[in-house]
Amino acid sequence: MLDGLNRGLRLRSLGIVLVLAAASVAALPSQLVAAQNSAGASHVRTATSSQAVKPTVVLVHGDWADGSSWNGEISRLQRDGFTVMAPPNPLRGIPEDSGYLRNYLQAITGPIVLVGHSYGGAVITNAATGNANVKALVFVDAFVPAEGERLVQLVSPQSCLAGSAVDLTKVFNLVQDPALPAGDLDAYLKVEATSLYPGFASCFANGLSQSQAPVLAAAQRPAALAQLFDQTGVPAWLSIPSWDLIGTADNVIPASLQRSMATRAKAHISEFEAGHLGLISDPDAVVEVIETAIAATS
Repeated sequence: MLDGLNRGLRLRSLGIVLVLAAASVAALPSQLVAAQNSAGASHVRTATSSQAVKPTVVLVHGDWADGSSWNGEISRLQRDGFTVMAPPNPLRGIPEDSGYLRNYLQAITGPIVLVGHSYGGAVITNAATGNANVKALVFVDAFVPAEGERLVQLVSPQSCLAGSAVDLTKVFNLVQDPALPAGDLDAYLKVEATSLYPGFASCFANGLSQSQAPVLAAAQRPAALAQLFDQTGVPAWLSIPSWDLIGTADNVIPASLQRSMATRAKAHISEFEAGHLGLISDPDAVVEVIETAIAATS
């Protein structure tokens, strides 16, 4: 009788062990799947965190121009995998233009590298202040004003536009926009030379081909004269790292003035042999500086 009882207990114990083992085996595939999913998720998180997000490059043109000034840079930057924007600069004045750009930048998610040419340098200086997404400023043959300065103060006597201080009509064709108050004039650069001005090709478009300059002169967008007298606010370059590419043959903003402004802004300075429109004549040099700024701030 005892033998039978012991044998029953052993069988019952064995049955419990087998049931537990079967349950463990049944659970094993789901455990393996969970472990694989966990490992996969970990791998995905690691891969995602190791990939730096490329910034959006925003290109801001200057006076008498439009976004097509940047065509050479746009194609090269897009080829290198960057998202590029070249929004219209209204050319109405620093408060209006920087306000427009400031709102435009708010619509972009992620890091931004902001690039300004000529008057566009003054616009980005004001528009980027306080925007944490803007990681770098790049100035190309540009004004880099300090707080309280007006562009009229930064037009060097050596500039080919300096004659405007004596007689505006010797440098500009002036047009009254009926949508603006009387006396708030639009300015177009004269095409031909005058006694105070060397002409569009020699002043604004030196370094470009004889076929390019007349096309640019014909397609000018008007610049409001009021922008010369607008005060600059707190400059973004006080808190955002900046780079400055200076054309050594620039007749609009002479290289010596550009160096002075860039040094004051503690910008990383480089130079190239180009006139004021170096962004058109040598886009490779401009892209190299932009991508240097990206690499340094990513």
